[in-house]
Amino acid sequence: MDQTTAILPKASVVLEGQDQALGSVRRETQTSGFGVAVFDDLAPGRYTVRAEFPGFQPALVRDLRVRAGDNRRTIVLQLQKLDEDVTVSRDKQSSAMDPRGSAFSTVLTREQIEALPDDPDEMERVLKAMAPPGATIRVDGFTGGKLPPKSQIRSIRLPRMDMFAAQNHGGMGGALFIDIMTMPGAGPLRGSTDFNFADDALNARNAMSQTKGQEQLKQGSFSLFGTIKPNRTSFSVNAGLSSQYFSSNIYAVLPDGTVFAEPLRQPQDRWNVSARVDHVIRKDHAIRLSYDRSDAEQRNLGVGGYDLPSRRYTSNSVSNQIRFSENGPIGRRFFTESRLQVRWSDSSSTSGVEEMTLRVNDAFTSGGAQMKGGRQDVVFEAATDLDYVRGNHSWRTGVLLEGGRYTSDDIANYFGTYTFASLADYQAGRPSSYTRRIGDPYVRYSQVQAGLYVQDDWRVLRSLLLSPGVRYGLQTHVGDAANLSPRVSAAWSPYRNGSLTLRASYGYFYDWISGDTYKQTLLVDGYRQREWNVLNPSYPDPGLVGTSPPTNRYLWSDEVRLPNAHRLTAGADRPLSPNSRLSATYSFGFGRNLLRPRNLNAPVGGVRPDPEFANELELVSDAGSNQHAVNVTWNLMKMDWHRLFLFVNYTWATARTNTTGAFSLPANGDNLEAEWGPTSGDARHRVGGSVNVSPTNNLSVSLNASYRTPTPYNITTGRDDNGDGVFNDRPSGVSRNSARGSDSFEMGGRLSWGWSFGPPRSTGGGGGGGTQTVVAVGSHGGGGGAMVAGFAGGPSDKRFRVDFYVSAQNITNRVNYIAYGGALTSPLFGKPTAAGTPFRAQLGARFSF
Repeated sequence: MDQTTAILPKASVVLEGQDQALGSVRRETQTSGFGVAVFDDLAPGRYTVRAEFPGFQPALVRDLRVRAGDNRRTIVLQLQKLDEDVTVSRDKQSSAMDPRGSAFSTVLTREQIEALPDDPDEMERVLKAMAPPGATIRVDGFTGGKLPPKSQIRSIRLPRMDMFAAQNHGGMGGALFIDIMTMPGAGPLRGSTDFNFADDALNARNAMSQTKGQEQLKQGSFSLFGTIKPNRTSFSVNAGLSSQYFSSNIYAVLPDGTVFAEPLRQPQDRWNVSARVDHVIRKDHAIRLSYDRSDAEQRNLGVGGYDLPSRRYTSNSVSNQIRFSENGPIGRRFFTESRLQVRWSDSSSTSGVEEMTLRVNDAFTSGGAQMKGGRQDVVFEAATDLDYVRGNHSWRTGVLLEGGRYTSDDIANYFGTYTFASLADYQAGRPSSYTRRIGDPYVRYSQVQAGLYVQDDWRVLRSLLLSPGVRYGLQTHVGDAANLSPRVSAAWSPYRNGSLTLRASYGYFYDWISGDTYKQTLLVDGYRQREWNVLNPSYPDPGLVGTSPPTNRYLWSDEVRLPNAHRLTAGADRPLSPNSRLSATYSFGFGRNLLRPRNLNAPVGGVRPDPEFANELELVSDAGSNQHAVNVTWNLMKMDWHRLFLFVNYTWATARTNTTGAFSLPANGDNLEAEWGPTSGDARHRVGGSVNVSPTNNLSVSLNASYRTPTPYNITTGRDDNGDGVFNDRPSGVSRNSARGSDSFEMGGRLSWGWSFGPPRSTGGGGGGGTQTVVAVGSHGGGGGAMVAGFAGGPSDKRFRVDFYVSAQNITNRVNYIAYGGALTSPLFGKPTAAGTPFRAQLGARFSF
């Protein structure tokens, strides 16, 4: 074991006879993926065992006596002083080119993982802030679902450049993955219980609210893990329960011109339970089975910003998930890894008030939320990979199959919505439009997508690695079947000491089309459901009884293609010292076949060509995008000096597009050239950083900070100037997303103190037997990730440990405005309408054994 009891695969273990009669006995092997090395058919006597793993000091066990029956021994490997790179490879030059190595990615230590927020949703937000924009989280190779408890996390790898391997699906944002690997519960029985508490007495008032919102969090969790059958089967069980309420801030202008700026309490109750079993079915071949269930009730949703308290609704959701994976060698040259995930969920919504909605653009929205019904989803993901190594070639091929069955009867806007261009129009009773959805909301459909790939990592020279590959994909409901996605990467490490790595990559990526987009065309086809769209209606009664007003309809075109993108990157990575590393990358990408709607029934001179319908929106694939980005990352790790870790990340980026979504109408009809503008998340400069340090053995301090320059927002006239019923018209000469808000800066931190006590912790036992097993515990979990050195997270030399900690968001209580009024008719035009989280603190305690 290391100090964290995580499993070390492929640790070198050498056994030699120590008695004179056993002097010729010498056996050598490596630990399996489950961390076990087995020596069979040993004669009784005394032996010496030596265990080694890169980055750790070798361990030597003398006078190991083997008797009849089973014999077991656990070895603890101590972390080396970092006077050289900690890499898992044959030599530094080879490791510098390893696409899964430390070049172009950052692996968080156990101590850094401990410093992350305990709440999974908050942890996800922090991890995405530390990674380049657009990164997707994967857990043990699976996407989607909730993050695991911190006690189960073995390693977290943050990307610094796109991962162009053909096995990665990628998408329009490229292939940036935050890979989280979990660890099995091997070893003696261990567990922990956590409790977190927060209250508005510890928080600051939101800048957009006149009073401090009511907030409280009471959250507890429990975990237990250990061995069922030594060296064969282990388990882990986790459960969590939280009761909390936060406040959503309303900032609206009422009909009398006064500003309504009050918070509304939003209670949430959640619980979750998970269980996992890891089992070795034969040497070097392991399987894993896990089950997760979560249940949540959230009340007073839908309120905040311009939405007044009457817009509240309640949401209930239940989610179940089963994951199965296996991995192991086949013969001497093959290795297989497969995984299956099935998730089924049920959700429903109920409005707090059942009445018509009144919306005054960028002023206020009142009336009911008009939400009822729900949906039931059953989705799956199945994948298998096969590796083959021969000579200088390392081949990998695999297949991915995803899909689901979706059933829903949810419906919105069933009482209708009046939209007013301004407060003056509202006071005069002069609405600009009336919309309402009627008809049968029930729909059931299925969708499946598949991918097949092959790639070769070819070591052309000792210093040059070439990785060509190709991926093929297809999706139901899309007629385009020619989705070949070629990829190629080249890594060059010119120096034997691995002090410089250069990498260049090209990839063609395609993206899946959301099932909700297809659902929209099934539901609102003008017949199953009708979406009335009436211009300049009477008020307060639209007077439509017995009539059939024009309806919107959404059409799926046979010409729809999968969105795709070409991406190129180039980067350099260089260790500046034995403890620090600097990397820089440039990426360029341009998207094609992006989705947008074409209005087949746009008004001509104020008259619809087909008076039976309003907007007939046909989904087409002719929009585009382009992105440029430069990313620079520097980190410093000196674990032998107060366990110091310092991480700084800077990104310059620009992203433009001429579409805002599959069924979001362009303001200028089919004139896409006039629609080019920044994307909504186009922040030109982003800086993030974190520092972890332990001033004393029991005290740990971490700080993280992030800064970004302003993001854009749209300026509109506030009126429906072209008569299509959509209020996105812009003033003459004004491009899309032409205005920008303000910059943002936030600093968070965590202070923790722990104390170990009790008898020495058990490290396993002996027992009679003819088999001597050596267990090395360290880093394991699929995906080929490198070992993560670590400290903390539980007792190391004592049986029990207590930790107390306090964490905080926005320590400086800086006001970060996140929304602005963009309608010229609004009294809030050009002014901030929402602010980010103010100072917020949380207390916690953990007992582990």
